[in-house]
Amino acid sequence: MKALAAGVAAVFLSPLLLAGTALVVATSSEAAHSSALDCLSDMDTAHVTEQVARILDGADASAVRVAGLDLPAEQIPHAQTIVATGISLDVPGRGRIIALATALQESRLRNLAYGDRDSLGLFQQRPSQNWGTAEQIRDPVHASQQFYKALLKVNGWQQMPLAQAAQSVQRSAYPDAYAQWELLATALQKAIAASLPDYNSNQTNKGNEELTAQAGCEGAEDGSSFTTIPEGTVPDGYAIPADTGPRARKAIVWAMHQLGTMYQWGGSCTAPRGPDPMGRCDCSSLIQQAYAHAGVPLTRTTYTQVREGTAVSPKAIKAGDLLFSRRSADRPEHVGMYLGKGLVIEAPRTGKPVRITAVKDWDVLAVRRVT
Repeated sequence: MKALAAGVAAVFLSPLLLAGTALVVATSSEAAHSSALDCLSDMDTAHVTEQVARILDGADASAVRVAGLDLPAEQIPHAQTIVATGISLDVPGRGRIIALATALQESRLRNLAYGDRDSLGLFQQRPSQNWGTAEQIRDPVHASQQFYKALLKVNGWQQMPLAQAAQSVQRSAYPDAYAQWELLATALQKAIAASLPDYNSNQTNKGNEELTAQAGCEGAEDGSSFTTIPEGTVPDGYAIPADTGPRARKAIVWAMHQLGTMYQWGGSCTAPRGPDPMGRCDCSSLIQQAYAHAGVPLTRTTYTQVREGTAVSPKAIKAGDLLFSRRSADRPEHVGMYLGKGLVIEAPRTGKPVRITAVKDWDVLAVRRVT
C-alpha cells in the first residue's frame, strides 16, 4: 500500500528528496492574525465533499463554490498534495485532517512566499528553525512531509484534540485557532482520498470511518462507548463536538491541558504543573480557571458556581456545561465540565489527577450553562 500511495503521490506532486528532520518551532503567518472566519460548525460537509469531488473530476473551479475556500482552484490542489503525501507516508486519516486544518489556519492553503519573520509556504515553516531551505519549504511535498514527520513524533497525537495535536508541531501564538477548520479539513480529506487513482477501497472506507468518529458525531450519551480511560489521558476516538461554542471550546481545551496534574483541595489552579501544591486544581478552581482563560468569569466554589449561568436539563447537556454532584442540588460538593460524547473532565479528590470519566458514573444533581 505504501508503495502504491507513493506512486500516486508522484503522479500529482513531483516530490523532492527528504533532507533531515527535526521537531522544531514554527510561527503562524498573517492568516493567524486575521479575523476568524464565521463559525463553520453548521457546515454541510456532505455538500462540501460533493463540490470538492466535482473539482477533482475536472469541473471549472471558478464556477464551484466550496464553503470555507475563497480560491478553490488554488487551494484544492494544495490540499490534494497534503493528502497524497500523507498516504505515501502511511499517515492515518486523522493525521491528514490535522495537516489540512493546520495549513488552512497557517496559510489558507496557499503556498505563501512570505509570513511572520522568515515563515513560508503552506505550513508557514521557517528555514531558521530547520524545516528546510526556503526553496524546499515552498515545495508543497517537502513541507507536507516535514509536517507529518514532526506530527508522528508527538506522543499520543492520535488521542489529542485536533488543535492540541497541531499546536504540538506548530507552537503557534494562536493555539486554539486550528480547531475551527476541523469540519472543512474532514470534508477535504474524505473527497480527496476517495479521488486518488487505485486507492484501495477498503482503506478508503476505513479512513472515512475515522473521519466520522473524529468529526464530532455524538456516540452513546453516557460515555459507555469508550473503554476504560486511563487516568490523565484522552480516550481514543474523542474529539470536541463540532457544534461547541468558541468560549466553551476554549475552556475545554485549557482544562484538557491540565490532565494528569494532581488534585489539591483549596488549590487555585493557577499553576497546575508548578512546584507549589496550592497552584494545583481542585474541582471548582479547575472550572473557574478554564473559563477564565475563555474570558468567562466564574466564582470560586461549587456552592456558588451552581448558581452561575442558566439551568439546563440533564437531557439537554452540551459540551462546556457544568455538571454538579454529591450531597444536594442546592449545595453540591463536586463539579466537572461536560466534554460531549458522554464524557466529563474533573479534578476528583486528593490523591487523584485531573481526569476524564464517563457521565454514566456521575450522579448528576444539577447542570448549568455559563456561555
